[in-house]
Amino acid sequence: MPTKGRSAAPKHAFDLPFLLIAGGLLLFGLIMLSSASGPVGYDEFGDSYYFIKHQAIFGLVPGLIGLYFFSRVPYYKWKEYAFPILLVTIGLLILVFIPGIGAGIGTSHSWIRFGSLFSLQPAEIVKLSFLFYLAAWLENRQGSVHDLHNGLIPFLTVLGVVLLLITLQPDVGTMSIIAIMSFVVYFVAGASFLHLGIIALGGFGALALLIKLAPYRAARFTTFLHPELDPQGIGYHINQALLAIGSGGFFGLGYGQSRQKFEYLPEVVGDSIFAVISEEMGFVFAVLLIIGFLALLWRGIKIANEAQDRYGTFLVTGIIAWFTIQAFINIGSMVGILPMTGVTLPFISYGGTSLAITLAAVGVVLNVSKYKKSRV
Repeated sequence: MPTKGRSAAPKHAFDLPFLLIAGGLLLFGLIMLSSASGPVGYDEFGDSYYFIKHQAIFGLVPGLIGLYFFSRVPYYKWKEYAFPILLVTIGLLILVFIPGIGAGIGTSHSWIRFGSLFSLQPAEIVKLSFLFYLAAWLENRQGSVHDLHNGLIPFLTVLGVVLLLITLQPDVGTMSIIAIMSFVVYFVAGASFLHLGIIALGGFGALALLIKLAPYRAARFTTFLHPELDPQGIGYHINQALLAIGSGGFFGLGYGQSRQKFEYLPEVVGDSIFAVISEEMGFVFAVLLIIGFLALLWRGIKIANEAQDRYGTFLVTGIIAWFTIQAFINIGSMVGILPMTGVTLPFISYGGTSLAITLAAVGVVLNVSKYKKSRV
Protein backbone atom coordinates (compact mmCIF):
# COMPACT_ATOMS: atom_id res chain seq x y z
CA MET A 1 0.00 0.00 0.00
CA PRO A 2 1.19 3.55 -0.72
CA THR A 3 2.44 5.82 2.02
CA LYS A 4 2.33 9.61 2.35
CA GLY A 5 0.48 10.07 -0.91
CA ARG A 6 2.97 8.03 -2.95
CA SER A 7 1.96 4.99 -4.93
CA ALA A 8 3.52 2.31 -7.01
CA ALA A 9 2.70 1.98 -10.70
CA PRO A 10 -0.92 1.04 -11.38
CA LYS A 11 -1.62 -2.67 -11.36
CA HIS A 12 -4.89 -2.52 -13.26
CA ALA A 13 -6.24 -1.24 -16.57
CA PHE A 14 -8.62 1.70 -16.39
CA ASP A 15 -12.33 0.97 -15.97
CA LEU A 16 -13.52 0.36 -19.54
CA PRO A 17 -17.27 0.24 -18.74
CA PHE A 18 -17.11 3.73 -17.20
CA LEU A 19 -15.35 5.08 -20.30
CA LEU A 20 -17.84 3.40 -22.63
CA ILE A 21 -20.82 4.83 -20.74
CA ALA A 22 -19.33 8.33 -20.73
CA GLY A 23 -18.42 7.97 -24.41
CA GLY A 24 -21.95 6.89 -25.25
CA LEU A 25 -23.43 9.91 -23.47
CA LEU A 26 -20.95 12.19 -25.26
CA LEU A 27 -21.70 10.78 -28.71
CA PHE A 28 -25.45 10.95 -28.15
CA GLY A 29 -25.06 14.53 -26.92
CA LEU A 30 -23.18 15.64 -30.04
CA ILE A 31 -25.78 14.00 -32.29
CA MET A 32 -28.68 15.67 -30.49
CA LEU A 33 -26.93 19.05 -30.25
CA SER A 34 -26.43 18.97 -34.02
CA SER A 35 -30.20 18.63 -34.45
CA ALA A 36 -31.33 20.99 -31.70
CA SER A 37 -28.95 23.83 -32.61
CA GLY A 38 -29.66 24.04 -36.35
CA PRO A 39 -32.46 26.66 -36.43
CA VAL A 40 -31.00 28.96 -33.75
CA GLY A 41 -27.53 28.69 -35.29
CA TYR A 42 -28.83 29.70 -38.70
CA ASP A 43 -30.96 32.52 -37.28
CA GLU A 44 -28.22 34.05 -35.12
CA PHE A 45 -25.06 33.31 -37.12
CA GLY A 46 -26.23 32.25 -40.59
CA ASP A 47 -24.75 28.79 -40.00
CA SER A 48 -26.86 25.79 -38.97
CA TYR A 49 -23.71 24.04 -37.75
CA TYR A 50 -22.34 26.97 -35.75
CA PHE A 51 -22.96 25.49 -32.30
CA ILE A 52 -21.83 21.95 -33.07
CA LYS A 53 -18.61 23.27 -34.64
CA HIS A 54 -17.89 25.46 -31.62
CA GLN A 55 -18.68 22.57 -29.29
CA ALA A 56 -16.18 20.42 -31.14
CA ILE A 57 -13.41 23.05 -31.26
CA PHE A 58 -13.74 24.57 -27.79
CA GLY A 59 -15.25 21.66 -25.87
CA LEU A 60 -14.59 18.27 -27.44
CA VAL A 61 -10.97 18.75 -28.54
CA PRO A 62 -9.67 20.31 -25.30
CA GLY A 63 -11.86 17.89 -23.35
CA LEU A 64 -10.32 14.84 -24.99
CA ILE A 65 -6.86 16.27 -24.37
CA GLY A 66 -7.82 16.82 -20.73
CA LEU A 67 -9.24 13.32 -20.46
CA TYR A 68 -6.00 11.80 -21.76
CA PHE A 69 -3.85 14.02 -19.54
CA PHE A 70 -5.75 13.36 -16.30
CA SER A 71 -6.05 9.66 -17.05
CA ARG A 72 -2.26 9.44 -17.37
CA VAL A 73 -1.09 11.62 -14.43
CA PRO A 74 -1.38 9.67 -11.14
CA TYR A 75 -4.33 11.19 -9.30
CA TYR A 76 -2.56 11.28 -5.91
CA LYS A 77 -0.06 13.82 -7.25
CA TRP A 78 -2.78 16.50 -7.25
CA LYS A 79 -2.90 16.19 -3.47
CA GLU A 80 0.56 17.77 -3.28
CA TYR A 81 -0.75 20.92 -4.97
CA ALA A 82 -4.09 21.14 -3.17
CA PHE A 83 -3.59 24.58 -1.62
CA PRO A 84 -2.17 26.27 -4.77
CA ILE A 85 -5.11 24.79 -6.67
CA LEU A 86 -7.47 26.37 -4.14
CA LEU A 87 -5.80 29.78 -4.64
CA VAL A 88 -6.12 29.43 -8.41
CA THR A 89 -9.76 28.47 -7.94
CA ILE A 90 -10.52 31.62 -5.95
CA GLY A 91 -8.47 33.73 -8.36
CA LEU A 92 -10.45 32.53 -11.36
CA LEU A 93 -13.72 33.39 -9.64
CA ILE A 94 -12.46 36.89 -8.84
CA LEU A 95 -11.33 37.55 -12.42
CA VAL A 96 -14.90 37.61 -13.74
CA PHE A 97 -15.53 40.82 -11.77
CA ILE A 98 -12.52 42.71 -13.19
CA PRO A 99 -13.50 45.13 -15.99
CA GLY A 100 -11.86 44.31 -19.27
CA ILE A 101 -11.35 40.68 -18.29
CA GLY A 102 -14.72 39.49 -17.08
CA ALA A 103 -17.65 39.34 -19.45
CA GLY A 104 -21.34 39.02 -18.80
CA ILE A 105 -24.68 38.38 -20.39
CA GLY A 106 -27.44 40.52 -18.93
CA THR A 107 -26.98 40.65 -15.16
CA SER A 108 -24.73 37.58 -15.05
CA HIS A 109 -20.93 37.97 -14.99
CA SER A 110 -19.71 34.41 -15.28
CA TRP A 111 -17.17 34.47 -18.11
CA ILE A 112 -13.62 35.50 -18.89
CA ARG A 113 -13.38 36.62 -22.50
CA PHE A 114 -10.25 36.28 -24.59
CA GLY A 115 -10.83 38.90 -27.25
CA SER A 116 -13.46 37.87 -29.77
CA LEU A 117 -12.04 34.35 -30.11
CA PHE A 118 -13.56 32.49 -27.18
CA SER A 119 -14.67 32.78 -23.55
CA LEU A 120 -14.08 30.71 -20.43
CA GLN A 121 -16.49 30.01 -17.58
CA PRO A 122 -14.45 29.72 -14.35
CA ALA A 123 -17.33 28.32 -12.31
CA GLU A 124 -17.23 25.17 -14.46
CA ILE A 125 -13.50 24.76 -13.80
CA VAL A 126 -14.09 25.23 -10.08
CA LYS A 127 -16.23 22.08 -9.95
CA LEU A 128 -13.07 20.04 -10.48
CA SER A 129 -10.36 22.29 -9.04
CA PHE A 130 -12.15 22.80 -5.71
CA LEU A 131 -12.74 19.06 -5.49
CA PHE A 132 -8.97 18.43 -5.70
CA TYR A 133 -8.53 20.66 -2.64
CA LEU A 134 -11.56 19.38 -0.73
CA ALA A 135 -10.58 15.71 -1.14
CA ALA A 136 -7.04 16.40 0.11
CA TRP A 137 -8.27 18.51 3.03
CA LEU A 138 -10.74 15.84 4.16
CA GLU A 139 -8.18 13.04 3.92
CA ASN A 140 -5.70 15.00 6.04
CA ARG A 141 -8.36 15.53 8.70
CA GLN A 142 -9.67 12.01 8.68
CA GLY A 143 -9.59 11.79 12.48
CA SER A 144 -11.20 15.17 13.12
CA VAL A 145 -13.82 15.57 10.38
CA HIS A 146 -16.59 15.18 12.96
CA ASP A 147 -15.04 17.88 15.19
CA LEU A 148 -16.64 21.33 15.30
CA HIS A 149 -13.49 23.49 15.29
CA ASN A 150 -11.25 21.29 13.15
CA GLY A 151 -13.93 19.94 10.85
CA LEU A 152 -17.21 21.80 10.40
CA ILE A 153 -16.07 25.42 10.79
CA PRO A 154 -13.03 25.22 8.43
CA PHE A 155 -15.12 23.27 5.92
CA LEU A 156 -17.89 25.86 5.90
CA THR A 157 -15.39 28.73 5.77
CA VAL A 158 -13.57 27.58 2.64
CA LEU A 159 -16.72 26.35 0.94
CA GLY A 160 -18.49 29.58 1.86
CA VAL A 161 -15.85 31.73 0.13
CA VAL A 162 -16.17 29.73 -3.10
CA LEU A 163 -19.96 29.69 -3.02
CA LEU A 164 -20.17 33.42 -2.26
CA LEU A 165 -18.03 34.31 -5.28
CA ILE A 166 -20.21 32.13 -7.51
CA THR A 167 -23.42 33.55 -6.04
CA LEU A 168 -22.25 37.10 -6.73
CA GLN A 169 -21.91 36.35 -10.46
CA PRO A 170 -24.82 35.32 -9.97
CA ASP A 171 -24.95 31.60 -10.79
CA VAL A 172 -27.17 29.90 -8.24
CA GLY A 173 -27.42 26.73 -10.32
CA THR A 174 -23.66 26.06 -10.32
CA MET A 175 -23.48 27.17 -6.69
CA SER A 176 -26.08 24.54 -5.78
CA ILE A 177 -24.21 21.79 -7.62
CA ILE A 178 -20.89 22.57 -5.91
CA ALA A 179 -22.61 22.87 -2.52
CA ILE A 180 -24.40 19.52 -2.81
CA MET A 181 -21.31 17.83 -4.26
CA SER A 182 -19.24 19.07 -1.32
CA PHE A 183 -21.96 17.97 1.12
CA VAL A 184 -21.88 14.44 -0.32
CA VAL A 185 -18.08 14.19 -0.07
CA TYR A 186 -18.18 15.59 3.48
CA PHE A 187 -20.75 12.92 4.39
CA VAL A 188 -18.63 10.12 2.89
CA ALA A 189 -15.61 11.45 4.82
CA GLY A 190 -17.41 10.70 8.09
CA ALA A 191 -19.03 13.97 9.15
CA SER A 192 -21.44 13.75 12.06
CA PHE A 193 -25.16 13.71 11.34
CA LEU A 194 -25.62 16.74 13.58
CA HIS A 195 -23.21 18.78 11.47
CA LEU A 196 -24.79 17.50 8.27
CA GLY A 197 -28.18 18.57 9.60
CA ILE A 198 -26.85 22.03 10.41
CA ILE A 199 -25.40 22.37 6.90
CA ALA A 200 -28.67 21.20 5.30
CA LEU A 201 -30.79 23.63 7.32
CA GLY A 202 -28.36 26.45 6.61
CA GLY A 203 -28.38 25.61 2.91
CA PHE A 204 -32.18 25.68 2.68
CA GLY A 205 -32.21 28.95 4.60
CA ALA A 206 -29.63 30.52 2.30
CA LEU A 207 -31.53 29.35 -0.77
CA ALA A 208 -34.77 30.79 0.58
CA LEU A 209 -33.00 34.11 1.20
CA LEU A 210 -31.58 34.17 -2.34
CA ILE A 211 -35.05 33.53 -3.75
CA LYS A 212 -36.53 36.33 -1.64
CA LEU A 213 -33.80 38.84 -2.52
CA ALA A 214 -34.07 38.40 -6.31
CA PRO A 215 -37.51 38.96 -7.89
CA TYR A 216 -36.72 36.79 -10.91
CA ARG A 217 -35.85 33.85 -8.64
CA ALA A 218 -39.06 34.33 -6.70
CA ALA A 219 -40.97 34.41 -10.00
CA ARG A 220 -39.28 31.17 -11.09
CA PHE A 221 -40.24 29.50 -7.83
CA THR A 222 -43.84 30.71 -8.13
CA THR A 223 -43.94 29.40 -11.69
CA PHE A 224 -42.62 26.05 -10.47
CA LEU A 225 -45.55 25.82 -8.04
CA HIS A 226 -48.12 27.17 -10.53
CA PRO A 227 -46.85 26.93 -14.14
CA GLU A 228 -50.31 27.77 -15.48
CA LEU A 229 -50.41 31.28 -13.98
CA ASP A 230 -48.44 33.15 -16.67
CA PRO A 231 -47.97 30.89 -19.72
CA GLN A 232 -46.93 33.78 -21.99
CA GLY A 233 -44.63 35.40 -19.45
CA ILE A 234 -42.45 33.88 -16.74
CA GLY A 235 -44.14 30.50 -17.23
CA TYR A 236 -43.43 30.40 -20.97
CA HIS A 237 -40.21 28.37 -20.71
CA ILE A 238 -41.55 25.51 -18.61
CA ASN A 239 -44.80 25.35 -20.57
CA GLN A 240 -42.97 25.09 -23.90
CA ALA A 241 -40.67 22.46 -22.42
CA LEU A 242 -43.61 20.38 -21.22
CA LEU A 243 -45.29 20.81 -24.61
CA ALA A 244 -42.15 19.53 -26.37
CA ILE A 245 -41.82 16.54 -24.03
CA GLY A 246 -45.51 15.67 -24.35
CA SER A 247 -45.45 16.01 -28.14
CA GLY A 248 -42.76 13.34 -28.42
CA GLY A 249 -44.99 10.58 -27.16
CA PHE A 250 -43.51 7.12 -26.79
CA PHE A 251 -41.26 6.98 -29.86
CA GLY A 252 -40.84 10.67 -30.73
CA LEU A 253 -41.46 12.71 -33.87
CA GLY A 254 -38.18 11.54 -35.40
CA TYR A 255 -34.62 12.85 -35.41
CA GLY A 256 -34.51 16.43 -36.66
CA GLN A 257 -38.31 16.79 -36.57
CA SER A 258 -38.71 18.93 -33.45
CA ARG A 259 -41.06 21.86 -33.82
CA GLN A 260 -40.20 23.57 -30.56
CA LYS A 261 -36.55 24.09 -31.55
CA PHE A 262 -37.67 26.62 -34.16
CA GLU A 263 -37.36 29.40 -31.58
CA TYR A 264 -40.45 28.43 -29.63
CA LEU A 265 -38.48 26.79 -26.83
CA PRO A 266 -35.87 29.01 -25.12
CA GLU A 267 -32.29 27.76 -24.62
CA VAL A 268 -32.64 24.74 -26.92
CA VAL A 269 -28.85 24.23 -27.01
CA GLY A 270 -28.45 24.68 -23.26
CA ASP A 271 -30.67 23.67 -20.38
CA SER A 272 -33.67 22.84 -22.63
CA ILE A 273 -32.01 20.20 -24.79
CA PHE A 274 -33.63 17.36 -22.84
CA ALA A 275 -37.03 18.65 -24.01
CA VAL A 276 -35.85 18.51 -27.64
CA ILE A 277 -34.51 14.98 -27.10
CA SER A 278 -37.88 13.90 -25.69
CA GLU A 279 -39.76 15.53 -28.56
CA GLU A 280 -37.64 14.01 -31.33
CA MET A 281 -36.68 10.66 -29.81
CA GLY A 282 -39.60 10.08 -27.48
CA PHE A 283 -40.08 8.57 -24.06
CA VAL A 284 -37.98 5.49 -24.87
CA PHE A 285 -34.77 7.42 -25.58
CA ALA A 286 -35.44 9.86 -22.72
CA VAL A 287 -35.57 6.90 -20.32
CA LEU A 288 -32.48 5.35 -21.90
CA LEU A 289 -30.63 8.63 -21.37
CA ILE A 290 -31.60 8.63 -17.69
CA ILE A 291 -30.51 4.98 -17.44
CA GLY A 292 -27.17 6.05 -18.94
CA PHE A 293 -26.61 8.54 -16.13
CA LEU A 294 -27.67 5.96 -13.55
CA ALA A 295 -25.21 3.47 -15.07
CA LEU A 296 -22.48 6.11 -14.81
CA LEU A 297 -23.44 6.60 -11.14
CA TRP A 298 -23.36 2.83 -10.47
CA ARG A 299 -19.98 2.37 -12.09
CA GLY A 300 -18.59 5.45 -10.33
CA ILE A 301 -19.67 4.14 -6.93
CA LYS A 302 -17.90 0.87 -7.69
CA ILE A 303 -14.69 2.71 -8.59
CA ALA A 304 -14.91 4.87 -5.46
CA ASN A 305 -15.35 1.80 -3.25
CA GLU A 306 -12.34 0.08 -4.82
CA ALA A 307 -10.02 3.12 -4.71
CA GLN A 308 -6.74 2.38 -2.93
CA ASP A 309 -6.97 5.41 -0.61
CA ARG A 310 -9.44 7.88 0.82
CA TYR A 311 -8.26 10.65 -1.47
CA GLY A 312 -9.22 8.60 -4.54
CA THR A 313 -12.55 7.70 -2.96
CA PHE A 314 -13.36 11.35 -2.26
CA LEU A 315 -12.38 12.48 -5.76
CA VAL A 316 -14.55 9.91 -7.53
CA THR A 317 -17.43 10.42 -5.09
CA GLY A 318 -17.39 14.17 -5.77
CA ILE A 319 -17.20 13.79 -9.54
CA ILE A 320 -20.01 11.23 -9.68
CA ALA A 321 -22.14 13.34 -7.34
CA TRP A 322 -21.53 16.36 -9.60
CA PHE A 323 -22.57 14.50 -12.78
CA THR A 324 -25.63 12.92 -11.17
CA ILE A 325 -26.85 16.01 -9.33
CA GLN A 326 -26.46 18.23 -12.37
CA ALA A 327 -28.32 15.78 -14.61
CA PHE A 328 -31.09 15.41 -12.02
CA ILE A 329 -31.49 19.18 -11.63
CA ASN A 330 -31.57 19.74 -15.39
CA ILE A 331 -34.02 16.96 -16.20
CA GLY A 332 -36.09 17.71 -13.11
CA SER A 333 -36.53 21.34 -14.15
CA MET A 334 -37.59 20.30 -17.66
CA VAL A 335 -40.32 17.93 -16.44
CA GLY A 336 -41.54 20.35 -13.79
CA ILE A 337 -40.48 18.62 -10.57
CA LEU A 338 -37.82 21.27 -9.83
CA PRO A 339 -37.68 25.04 -10.45
CA MET A 340 -35.86 26.36 -13.52
CA THR A 341 -32.21 27.01 -12.68
CA GLY A 342 -30.40 27.29 -16.02
CA VAL A 343 -28.25 24.24 -15.24
CA THR A 344 -27.06 22.37 -18.34
CA LEU A 345 -27.15 18.62 -18.98
CA PRO A 346 -23.68 17.02 -18.63
CA PHE A 347 -22.17 15.59 -21.84
CA ILE A 348 -25.21 16.80 -23.80
CA SER A 349 -25.78 20.58 -23.62
CA TYR A 350 -23.78 23.22 -25.49
CA GLY A 351 -20.92 24.77 -23.54
CA GLY A 352 -17.24 24.46 -24.35
CA THR A 353 -15.87 24.93 -20.84
CA SER A 354 -18.49 22.63 -19.36
CA LEU A 355 -17.79 19.78 -21.79
CA ALA A 356 -14.00 20.15 -21.52
CA ILE A 357 -14.04 20.03 -17.71
CA THR A 358 -16.54 17.18 -17.70
CA LEU A 359 -14.26 15.07 -19.91
CA ALA A 360 -11.23 16.02 -17.81
CA ALA A 361 -13.12 14.77 -14.75
CA VAL A 362 -13.80 11.50 -16.57
CA GLY A 363 -10.03 11.23 -17.00
CA VAL A 364 -9.54 11.61 -13.23
CA VAL A 365 -12.03 8.81 -12.53
CA LEU A 366 -10.31 6.55 -15.05
CA ASN A 367 -6.95 7.21 -13.39
CA VAL A 368 -8.31 6.39 -9.93
CA SER A 369 -9.78 3.17 -11.31
CA LYS A 370 -6.25 1.96 -12.17
CA TYR A 371 -5.18 2.06 -8.51
CA LYS A 372 -7.37 -0.43 -6.66
CA LYS A 373 -7.15 -1.73 -3.13
CA SER A 374 -4.88 -4.67 -2.58
CA ARG A 375 -6.91 -7.82 -2.04
CA VAL A 376 -5.92 -10.36 0.55
